[in-house]
Amino acid sequence: MTPDLLTALILFAFAASITPGPNNIMLLASGANFGLRRTVPHMLGISLGHALMTSLVGLGLIGLFEMLPWVRPTLMAGCAVYLVYLAWKIANAAPPPEAEDVAKGRPLTFLQAAAFQWVNPKAWYMAIYAQTNFAPEAGILGVTWAGALAVALVFAATNLPSVTVWAWGGTQLRRWLDGPGRLRAFNITMALLLVASLWPILSGGFG
Repeated sequence: MTPDLLTALILFAFAASITPGPNNIMLLASGANFGLRRTVPHMLGISLGHALMTSLVGLGLIGLFEMLPWVRPTLMAGCAVYLVYLAWKIANAAPPPEAEDVAKGRPLTFLQAAAFQWVNPKAWYMAIYAQTNFAPEAGILGVTWAGALAVALVFAATNLPSVTVWAWGGTQLRRWLDGPGRLRAFNITMALLLVASLWPILSGGFG
């Protein structure tokens, strides 16, 4: 990978990782509800899970989409359904005043966060775009295993600091979310933003 190509990939990975999307909205909510330490497995699951996805996309999944055109819209429909389910869970994460403390709730585990990448439309876009535009010898079917892994490693190294910013930002909101009412309103807002992130799928007809 040439220095210019590497620089371009790092810039794309940073821009794609730091901007709002399902992962970052969920991390903001997790940081606010559970704190940074309990959100670390969620953060690692995102970064390493997306790196695995990016590797596999470069090593053959793009070709599968080309050979079986029905796979992609089916996958995107599944993404939409699961994101709505997660939005419902976030909206109901804040307890009513008489319920137990929110700290007794459960943030996403490492494996849950890693698995979520496979139903995250933004994660798919990031992986496909990176492999087809930045991998050495890139092309729909021309990505080498070394190129695919190089792109995945750059993404992992860039993604983890980026998602940490969102989780940390959530922890900074905790002081303003000290009451169940405010926390409920915050989680409902995060749930609505998560549903809004479905717009690229719905507007594109799952294509």
